[in-house]
Amino acid sequence: MKNPRVSLEQWLVFKTVIDSGSYAMAAEALNKSQSSISYGIARLNEQLPQPVLVQEGRKAVMTDAGQVLYRHAEHLLDQASQAEAVANSLALGFESEVSIAVDVLVEVGSLICAFEEFSQEFPHTRIRVLETSLSGTTEALIEKSADLVIGSNIPMGFRGAPLLQVKMIPVAAANHPLVKGRENVSEMELRNMRQVVLRDTGTHREQDAGWLQAEQRWTVSHFSTSIKLLQSGLVFGFVPLNWIEDELARGSLHRIPVETELDRIVQMNLMLSNQQASGPATKALYDIIMDKLSLPS
Repeated sequence: MKNPRVSLEQWLVFKTVIDSGSYAMAAEALNKSQSSISYGIARLNEQLPQPVLVQEGRKAVMTDAGQVLYRHAEHLLDQASQAEAVANSLALGFESEVSIAVDVLVEVGSLICAFEEFSQEFPHTRIRVLETSLSGTTEALIEKSADLVIGSNIPMGFRGAPLLQVKMIPVAAANHPLVKGRENVSEMELRNMRQVVLRDTGTHREQDAGWLQAEQRWTVSHFSTSIKLLQSGLVFGFVPLNWIEDELARGSLHRIPVETELDRIVQMNLMLSNQQASGPATKALYDIIMDKLSLPS
């Protein structure tokens, strides 16, 4: 890459002259002599194909090229300031990125308020969200591929704090045989119907999610796919209530009227993959998520 001919300091002088309105005011703002400001602008005009400032009487006026380059200079100086801020954050021990594995039973939209507050406190730390399921969520914790994990299983040697509860209910489309004109559907009838279940994202061992007594099963990777298949009327399934509240309200999905209570409550927990070595940004995000999503005691 070709080295730039114009330095950041020269762009700063140019911008400050424009913002302050005069060479004298720019000199005062930058704690420089007026002659050094004049020399800096003269050098800038020489180094660029077209001048950015021209003298009209006692006033410096931006040229057409200057008006375009002012916006670029402003962006360039902002980027340099951001880079210094990131360097300062890293020097203080703030992580450049925090990764969080979220089991797909949890609707990611529920975390937005926590992410927003975190970003205000740590504007230079990125958030990476990994959507996992079943043993894949546990693997993210054990293998430390995520700094934070939201899942139902707390492996031995780890600690988890109760976060929120997910209610799994049996549903199908309005035209499905388990819904249309039905009451008191038995478990035997469910066994004979095709169910959609969630695929395990783990690599070492596979589990299934849902009611496991159905003989016929279609396996998908995400609940958004489950919902589309459920709406087609080809399958029934057990899905999180928080994922399908809109579909239930619109009537595109219906709760199956089963004889016995088959709803399942899944307790989700928030866990740190490395309790001792977690950085300040990771711990801050942990605290914010607990504050925003945890159930009242």
